[in-house]
Amino acid sequence: MFSKLFQDDSESARKERAKLAYEKISSLKKEGGRDARSARMRMVLLCRAHLDKTFVDGAEKNVAYEVLAMQAIVAGKDKPPPPQASEYQQLPAVSGDKVWVYLPQEYADLAFSLGASYQRTEITAEQAIDGMQALADQIFSLELGIYDPFMVLQFLRDETGYQGTPSSRMDAGDESADGAPATQAAPSPSTSTPP
Repeated sequence: MFSKLFQDDSESARKERAKLAYEKISSLKKEGGRDARSARMRMVLLCRAHLDKTFVDGAEKNVAYEVLAMQAIVAGKDKPPPPQASEYQQLPAVSGDKVWVYLPQEYADLAFSLGASYQRTEITAEQAIDGMQALADQIFSLELGIYDPFMVLQFLRDETGYQGTPSSRMDAGDESADGAPATQAAPSPSTSTPP
């Protein structure tokens, strides 16, 4: 099965390989070897790009959805179903090609929802940055075993000048039972307070 999967270069096979890579690398989170850490660091960079793109997709697709929903209401029709996040994102690779990156649906949904909430001005840029950073910290530390700080939404940080609040995993003396810095769960967009 796996040999055929790696010979197939179809889009669905490349997506399946992206998922397998994520699952394999996330299973290495307890391994401390240099190669395992290097693989986890590369996956963190891919996941960070996925999160950023999914946030932007949430914002952009929300704009398009609002237009379609208004047109449907004016025409007396039912609103179309709201857009959904994808667990796969196609991103540019260093080689110039495109690479598929997988992120579990629950995380993609949260990033997408934060982007949509930001676009609808239900949350501020600061809340969007903090929420996305908390989500990223959770993925990077709990799923991939990387506790180094990797900032998401750099474009929004640059635009607003806001660099975010320190994540709880970076607070001194705050460690989990295994000695690793503790993380804080990402806030749910539905519980965020509007400005």
